[in-house]
Amino acid sequence: MHYRNGRPAKNGDTVVQIGTNAKNEPTIVSLGVLHDAIPGNDYCNGSIAPLLVTKTMACMCDCLHIDDVTALLKEKSLDRRPAGK
Repeated sequence: MHYRNGRPAKNGDTVVQIGTNAKNEPTIVSLGVLHDAIPGNDYCNGSIAPLLVTKTMACMCDCLHIDDVTALLKEKSLDRRPAGK
């Protein structure tokens, strides 16, 4: 099992799931902990347990705007799903 960037995946990892919006631009779909994933499959495998949503103090020096995250994904060619095997 591997993530979009080729990094090996394992249950218990904190993950960000990327999808596309109506303009076919990358967008964050889910943030949470990977579980129930079965080795040997990179598609439709496992579930994401959402992280607890709590009010958090925002330090701007620790934040990125979503448009900047989108640009980083495009820059690294991670904005598109890899071809099926």
